[in-house]
Amino acid sequence: MNPLTLVLLAGLLVALSGLPALLDGRPGSRRLSAGLALLAGGLGLVGVGGSLAGAAPLGLRLDWPTLGDPSLGLDALSAFFLAPVFLVGGLGALYGLGYARESAGREPAPLYWGLLLAGMILLLVARHAAAFLLGWELMALAAFFLVSTHHELPETRHASWLYLAATHVATLALLALFAIWQASLGTLELRPVVAGGIGPGAALAVFLLALLAFGIKAGLAPLQVWLPPAHAAAPTHVSAILSGVVLKMGIYGLLRFLSLLPAPPPAWGGLVLLLGVISGLLGVIQALGQHDLKRLLAWHSVENIGIILLGLGLALLGRSGGHPLLVTLGLGGCLLHVWNHALFKALLFLGAGAVLRQTGTRNLDRLGGLARRMPWTAALFLIGAVAICGLPPLNGLVSELLIFLGLLQGAASSVGSAATALAVPALALIGALALACFIKVFGAVFLGQARTPAAEGATEVPWSMRLPMLVLAGGCLTIGLAPALVAPLLDRTIDAWLPAAPLLSPPLAGVDALGALGVLQPLLALLAALLLAGLLRLASRPAAAPTWDCGYARPDARMQTSASGLARPLVLLSGGILRAQRQGREVQGTFPGPATLRTEVRDGVLDRLLLPALQRLSRRLNWFHRFQQGLSQTYVLYILIAVVLLLGTLLPVQDLAELWRMPAQPGGTP
Repeated sequence: MNPLTLVLLAGLLVALSGLPALLDGRPGSRRLSAGLALLAGGLGLVGVGGSLAGAAPLGLRLDWPTLGDPSLGLDALSAFFLAPVFLVGGLGALYGLGYARESAGREPAPLYWGLLLAGMILLLVARHAAAFLLGWELMALAAFFLVSTHHELPETRHASWLYLAATHVATLALLALFAIWQASLGTLELRPVVAGGIGPGAALAVFLLALLAFGIKAGLAPLQVWLPPAHAAAPTHVSAILSGVVLKMGIYGLLRFLSLLPAPPPAWGGLVLLLGVISGLLGVIQALGQHDLKRLLAWHSVENIGIILLGLGLALLGRSGGHPLLVTLGLGGCLLHVWNHALFKALLFLGAGAVLRQTGTRNLDRLGGLARRMPWTAALFLIGAVAICGLPPLNGLVSELLIFLGLLQGAASSVGSAATALAVPALALIGALALACFIKVFGAVFLGQARTPAAEGATEVPWSMRLPMLVLAGGCLTIGLAPALVAPLLDRTIDAWLPAAPLLSPPLAGVDALGALGVLQPLLALLAALLLAGLLRLASRPAAAPTWDCGYARPDARMQTSASGLARPLVLLSGGILRAQRQGREVQGTFPGPATLRTEVRDGVLDRLLLPALQRLSRRLNWFHRFQQGLSQTYVLYILIAVVLLLGTLLPVQDLAELWRMPAQPGGTP
């Protein structure tokens, strides 16, 4: 059975996986639905593996009279993005069985979970605009219902409607894109455009519309307004698939359309590079000021989308300037970070879900001391934190190193040297701030003393939740310790992205840095394991004397540094961007009384730009309310006027006017 058939069968199976739970809501039916999703994930991964192993691109033409002639296909680029869909989708279904208790019986319907995965699968194999839009809308609507699981909460309703509005703005941009595509090429099939086959104006319009539509879906700053609220409001395994997989559909769409267009001008690559810098810095700076664990992780998704776009912008600069090495390093780092982010961000969200399930809170300042009570979750969360910070010996280092090398190579060459030279320190700053942020997170959640009775009484989560985290952590370790294993897969995907006349891009497998990492990373892992074992042995020894307590006989959790305190210096340095709102007052005087201080950092784009602008527009359009009287007869009149106007467009008014102006003929007829 060929890989495309396996992928389509997996898509059909996962689409139907929610039916048992829909027809019968008992636990056994939900387990059956999760089992079908896992089976579909395994079947799909087999098909993906066959495609990435070197199978020729496959296609399937479907004769649908109402939709033209939609085509489906599978190449290495589609297969690369299908891998996290099947992996995280199957693991998330298993995780949801144990997580259901936190949702109090209102866990996301497996039907919507299956439809979300099926929509993404259809989108990734679509080779026609009709099939692409069908997959896009199926994915968007299923995600809306999953986000709105706890719809009785006002913040959930706000987040879900904001997500729906944003995704349909993206849909409108896609409709405009396909209209230009049809007008310029005479087809709605997604096939490569030959040089000169599309005018420069139309190509620019397609690029900008693709950047808008797919940038909204990917959560690219400043288009990320829906992302933090939706991730915070959704059940945690839904947040994991939103961040780890759904965002990547925006990256895939951008890559796919850029692969179809001829060689881009350098300005396109420079713009993508600039947006990557803005998104990366804004995401990590906003994350520093968050108190909500899930909202903090959501802002780190904005940051990592920025890192992915740094690699894509570098590849576009290399393609426009005829520099194959920049294409290899930039696109290789971009694609590998797609996989890496899917692994460690899903792992972090699942770890956050375990904390939420056992403590009932996402507030960093109400947690603490969980490493002793939830050792598995703490260890697995730490692996994800090390990976997202780009530290050895895990996978985040590999993809970020490729992008670093590409940016340095670009800065040393004549291809976009100024843009790439500015991006190098930006990427370094992003990594440093991410490290500071996750020191704060891990310290506040897992170290120190429990700050509330709920944290004090927490216990470890069941194995149905631990196993998915273990698999994702294993993926982070595998890519980090043996990066050469994924190099051939990246090479095939890069070849699939390049146009019909490739740049003869050098293989990633020959990059010296990957070979060096393959040797250094295992050694660093062994050194870290030995160091950790030594620290644990030292900590297990009984103390020879009581710990000096600074004169306090009974210190408690209030005396330890909070998450807000850990991040305060960096938040103050970023005050012009974050503009944190302060509540309460600081400790003052020699003999101060009780004092509390809390800071809140809100989305600058949504709360300071978009919402005020929409409110001003709403006030300016108040006069239009006079046409909305709530009277049925008024609306019937509006419909009648519209029908008359539409019928008027069908009348040959111009021909009748010309006939009227004709001079009269003998006999009295004109």
